[in-house]
Amino acid sequence: MAVRIEKERTGSTPYILIDEEKGYMKIEGESFHENVIAFFADVNEWLDTYLESDFESLTFDCAMEYFNSSTAKLLFNILISMDDNASDEKKVTVNWITNSDNDIIIECGEDFQEELENVEFNLVIK
Repeated sequence: MAVRIEKERTGSTPYILIDEEKGYMKIEGESFHENVIAFFADVNEWLDTYLESDFESLTFDCAMEYFNSSTAKLLFNILISMDDNASDEKKVTVNWITNSDNDIIIECGEDFQEELENVEFNLVIK
C-alpha cells in the first residue's frame, strides 16, 4: 500500500504532502520549528525507504518562503540523498519554487543546485 502523508501548515511549520503512488513530495511555507529533526522524522523515514526502492521517478516541489538554519541543513541533506539515489533509471526532479523578491531563497536554491549532479533541478521564480 502506497504511503500518503499530509501535514497542515502551522505558524512555524510548513505544509507537507507525500504521495508515494504518484512519486511526489511537496514542502511549502515557513519552517522555523524548535525541533526540525523531530518534525521531519516521518518525512525522512519515508524518503530513505522510497529512495532505496526500485522507484522510477520522484518529483519534489519545494516552495519555501522562509526557513531557519536547521531547516536549511535538513533540506540540503534531503537534496543530497535524492542526488545520491538519482540515475537514468531513477529520475528525480526538484522544483525550487519562490517569488522573484525572495532573494535569500533564490540564493539558497542556487547554492543547493551547485552541489547536485544527478537530479534535474529547476529554479522556478514567479
